[in-house]
Amino acid sequence: MSSTVMATAQVAADATLGPGTKVWELAQIRERARLGASCVIGRGAYVGPGVLIGDNVKIQNHALVYEPARIADGVFVGPAAIFTNDHNPRAVAPDGSQKKAGDWAAVGVTVQEGASIGARAVCVAPVTVGAWAMVAAGAVVIRDVPAFALVAGNPARRIGWVGRAGVRLVESGPGLWRCPQTGELYTGDEDGLRLKG
Repeated sequence: MSSTVMATAQVAADATLGPGTKVWELAQIRERARLGASCVIGRGAYVGPGVLIGDNVKIQNHALVYEPARIADGVFVGPAAIFTNDHNPRAVAPDGSQKKAGDWAAVGVTVQEGASIGARAVCVAPVTVGAWAMVAAGAVVIRDVPAFALVAGNPARRIGWVGRAGVRLVESGPGLWRCPQTGELYTGDEDGLRLKG
């Protein structure tokens, strides 16, 4: 199965698209970016140079994923979400001269397996969003997000836990959480949960 690229999309000659990946209108995939199998890159989305994206990732319309972001398998990036890459952004140096590409060191956002980033959320690099975590729409993430955490607000704070189904977990006892949809049990503490068993 080959990849599909719409006519108005721009994909660099040295970018890699896995089988079944679809790149929609006006999206831009930059040099050396590597996308896995069965990804969907929405209209007007941007994927920066050297960004690594796993399999079955959905990057929705107008999302901006700046290098050197790393996105694991099964991640959802909502419409107009932004992954930054400059911790101290400036267009000019202290002397007023224009900054060049070599005048700063890019830092990246890492999103682990199965996590979801809501519409218009901003992840301020360097941060890691843990596996199966969920970042609410409009949240501003300035610190690492634990696995299975549900975070919201500006700055983003944990307001609960979610399971692999994306449903808010219900506390079943000290350090034990249950998914009301799947029945899966999770265990852990403030540093993150893990699937029990």
